[in-house]
Amino acid sequence: MGRSAALIVLLALAVAAVPLLGPSAALHGTGEEAAPGVHGLAALRAVLFAALCVPVGEVFGRWLAHRVPGAPTARAPASWAGCAAATGFLAALCLASVASTGNLVPHRLSDVDIGGLYRTRDGVLALTEVNAFVLAGLWSRSRSTLSRALPAAAVIGAEAFRAHLAWESVPLLGYGLTGVHLTCAALWAGGLWQVLRTVRLWGGPGPSGRPAAPGAVAAPGAVAAAALLGRYARAAAALLAAVTLTGVVSSLRRMPFDTVLGQLVTTAYGRTLLAKVLLVAAAAALACVARLRLRRALRPGARLPVRIRGRPGAGDHHDPLTACAPARAEVVLLGVVVVVSALLTALPLPIRW
Repeated sequence: MGRSAALIVLLALAVAAVPLLGPSAALHGTGEEAAPGVHGLAALRAVLFAALCVPVGEVFGRWLAHRVPGAPTARAPASWAGCAAATGFLAALCLASVASTGNLVPHRLSDVDIGGLYRTRDGVLALTEVNAFVLAGLWSRSRSTLSRALPAAAVIGAEAFRAHLAWESVPLLGYGLTGVHLTCAALWAGGLWQVLRTVRLWGGPGPSGRPAAPGAVAAPGAVAAAALLGRYARAAAALLAAVTLTGVVSSLRRMPFDTVLGQLVTTAYGRTLLAKVLLVAAAAALACVARLRLRRALRPGARLPVRIRGRPGAGDHHDPLTACAPARAEVVLLGVVVVVSALLTALPLPIRW
């Protein structure tokens, strides 16, 4: 519980600090004006994105776990989908109240126009997200993968439509790029969170409560945990490639190639995007470190995942679960990336020259 609590505290600090400090730092010296309530809007969208990652990650992590031969799938970490749905609902409801007033921050309850949500595109999309989180809460205990995935797909679709104006150049391309980007990002961040929770459960002490003796052959649960890490590592490489490709194309659609370098340092959107790129690169580097540790611990010449070496005297160097250390740092960085992405949605878009 100590490590999980530390991760939660770090993510909570990021959710609070980035929206509060980020807009001022990004806008400083650019001559751009922030939208009213930018700090609160960024924080709310960060909470919404985090609430989206939890159910997506649980579905993905459980799917990977069931593909591991001999895995103790009966031992699954407790679901956080219900709590995530409730948190996402509150964030979506607050964002809907802003959409109901024409994207102005309401100062009194009487300023909120519920009927106005049905008259605007942003209002309908905000209502879609509210209803999706309600369904996610109702279906949070469902064993059906489809029931767990549909509300998340509705939120991703609404965010993809909200991020692009209907009259922009080739809007369908923008919808598709954003939808794929959000889906892959949620699978990467949420999936890693769920996989680490599962590995902690499978690779911990056995039913007796006592850890294995040093040099003993690894328990079946630890072997399955290492196999799960290996399966996730391969999937994460493909997800990183998709996130990178869709992110680059989307950025070039908003910042033309001949001006992108200048706008990366002279606009708030560009500065925040640059920070996001650096954070993603750092997370990818940590993922590479974790995969190298897995490779060193597994049998030479074999592909991931295979059995753990159980040679007497094999220390931590031969334990694939040492890959969890960089993976925990990676999940914290990905949490910060989620918050920075939320900040991007609240900043003014760069001007196309």
